Amino acid sequence: MTNPPNIDRLQRAVVSTLHRHWLLYFIEGLVLLLLGAVAIVVPEIATLAVAIFLGWLLLISGVFGLVSTFWMRAAPGFWWSLVSAVLGIVVGALLIARPLSGAVSLTLVMVVFFWIEGVASIMFALNHRRELSGRWGWMLTSGIVDLILGVIVVSGFPGSTAWAIGLILGINLIFGGAALISMALAARQT
Repeated sequence: MTNPPNIDRLQRAVVSTLHRHWLLYFIEGLVLLLLGAVAIVVPEIATLAVAIFLGWLLLISGVFGLVSTFWMRAAPGFWWSLVSAVLGIVVGALLIARPLSGAVSLTLVMVVFFWIEGVASIMFALNHRRELSGRWGWMLTSGIVDLILGVIVVSGFPGSTAWAIGLILGINLIFGGAALISMALAARQT
């Protein structure tokens, strides 16, 4: 079965664009690698930066939500919208004012995420072991790693709040940077 002409044209356009701009992807990958290394070396600073950044996002979105809520006060759901906007402002201000306390909450949310994601991945792998043949083992391993990460973070709690988010962010940035560099080098050759 062949691709329709529009799909082929789109694929050629994507490959052409990647080839033309491979150096930008390569530089972006290097920047991500550098930022990831910094986050791993000083995870405490990266953790605080994440908490403060989230605080500003919530604060700004809360302020805009409050303005739009009062601007459209005759619309249905006024009180729910007002509660949501005020909550965003309060939580955002708290994260900005006390980022370390915010990091504690974010770390606990991250642990719960790892545990739920781990169990879900394990159950997915076990339910699909026949259909996925040998590949279901990777999903099972991913779920087990998620559970272990959650245990590692919680076993060091509350001390882990200083480094967990920053370290995981750093690892994510390094993998993202490596992927971009790999893609850039492959695109350069096409």
